Amino acid sequence: MFRINKQLSLCALALTLSANVFAQTANAETASPKDSELETSSQAKRNNDIQLSFLKRQVDQNMSVGRAISSIAGHYPQEVVSVVDLALDYYPDKYREIIFAAISAQPSSTEEIVKLAIEKEVSSCPNIVQLAIKAEPTYVDFVVQAAAVATPDELDEIVRVAVLTQPDAADSIVQTLSQEHPNKLVEIMTTAINTVPFVGEYVVDALLAVFPNRAQTVVETAVRESVEQREQVMKILSTAQHAGVDNAKLKGYALAAGLSEDDFNSAITIR
Repeated sequence: MFRINKQLSLCALALTLSANVFAQTANAETASPKDSELETSSQAKRNNDIQLSFLKRQVDQNMSVGRAISSIAGHYPQEVVSVVDLALDYYPDKYREIIFAAISAQPSSTEEIVKLAIEKEVSSCPNIVQLAIKAEPTYVDFVVQAAAVATPDELDEIVRVAVLTQPDAADSIVQTLSQEHPNKLVEIMTTAINTVPFVGEYVVDALLAVFPNRAQTVVETAVRESVEQREQVMKILSTAQHAGVDNAKLKGYALAAGLSEDDFNSAITIR
């Protein structure tokens, strides 16, 4: 019986929204521009009321706003962002459950959901970033990009939390954010390497692929931040060498970053 009632509720929502869209289209064809604008606004409010009523009913039936969001997202993926919008307003204390359920059920809406959650200030930007990445790790680039655009002043913390939450994607995270904020490349690299030291070689490889003309900055920063970890420095230099950085230049970058000449000579394979 519960399954039948749930299916009927979903069908009712679809029919109601479809009828409203049809009515809105028909009215728009005959109304004046001013009337049309008022009708659109009124229609949007009616749709919101319908969605909110439906959401509440689903929560009452499911006993969980997360399960309700998952159900709606599964049946009506195009409505997930607007439903999350309402859910965050009506159940703000359940923001973790709402965001996690929505992104898990509809990953393609990750960026929009993250932007929405940050705009509504349901939690701090880093917390939202961490929650979104855990919900769908493969969309980490979309998460950090949305967060950095929404709160550029928190870029350092966004990098730290993202790399710590998904270290295997550190190279992609750094590459994405550096392309969006090239003037912050050094800061982004420094935070990532200091947060998870072993990602240095991957970060260097990713950045040299998109910033070949900034090899000096990339290599010097990576070596300087890893200079106390000889094994990591060796990997960084080897990565840079294989990426095509000339040995003479590479040596200059390494020495400028604080590496001794003897350490450089023992770390690099001279070609």
